[in-house]
Amino acid sequence: MKIIDSPIQIQPELVALKRQGKKIGLIPTMGNLHKGHTSLFEIARKHCDILVGSIFVNPMQFGANEDLDKYPRTLQDDIEKLEAINVDYLFTPTEKIIYPQGTQINTSVEVNRLTKRLCGESRPTHFKGVSTVVNILFNILQPDVVVFGKKDYQQYLVLCAMVKDLFLPIEVLGGEIVREKNGLAMSSRNKFLTSSEKEKASELRKILLFYAEKIKQGDRRYGAIRLEAIETLNSKSFNIDYFEICNIYDLERANIRDKKILIAVAAWMGKPRLLDNIEVNLSS
Repeated sequence: MKIIDSPIQIQPELVALKRQGKKIGLIPTMGNLHKGHTSLFEIARKHCDILVGSIFVNPMQFGANEDLDKYPRTLQDDIEKLEAINVDYLFTPTEKIIYPQGTQINTSVEVNRLTKRLCGESRPTHFKGVSTVVNILFNILQPDVVVFGKKDYQQYLVLCAMVKDLFLPIEVLGGEIVREKNGLAMSSRNKFLTSSEKEKASELRKILLFYAEKIKQGDRRYGAIRLEAIETLNSKSFNIDYFEICNIYDLERANIRDKKILIAVAAWMGKPRLLDNIEVNLSS
């Protein structure tokens, strides 16, 4: 695996490979890799000839009171994991390389509407930071295929929209959520949970499954279900950011005509903010 931190070095190499007819696959990450990340690389490998990963902890997507400095950085461990699955290139730029003038840059990329609800309500600048840095990485690495995890379902939709709206010649694929043995969605922040908190956090998945089944059985009182779920989460020691039942395509609150919905939740258990969701198909 080639490890490169310079755009000037990696871009010509990848462009030369593309001219040879090679298809480039990219998995952008912030490092501290786990099985959820490696599953995305495994998906990408089936759709490309050259597999590229990037590790960059992006300051632009962290809010004023968020955990940028505490975000786990485990580069050597990450390198070993990526070498074990035969990744071809790893791009590891510094903040100075990506943002030479700092994060108050002249040009940014912002996806409207999709970013206003769910995580966007409590983190109003987050998705602007995500879409901007991902667009920068796309311009440097010029992938043909990219895979994003669906645990961050809103982020997945936002980046799909960016690629579509800007006519970027990139195929976007989604990777399903990978879970720990207790059902908790894998996350780099799970390591901040105590053993007791980790056990309590496993209730998040159970609650999603319970209400998904309730809806499948015909209960369409979405407003009442939302309030009931919030009460349940509160009783399980969660500090809730949101619990929403949405149209899976635009993330607006679901109505009885919607055939595909997403139940999405963000909540704190102790210090970590946890995300999870479940897709519900009501077509049949």
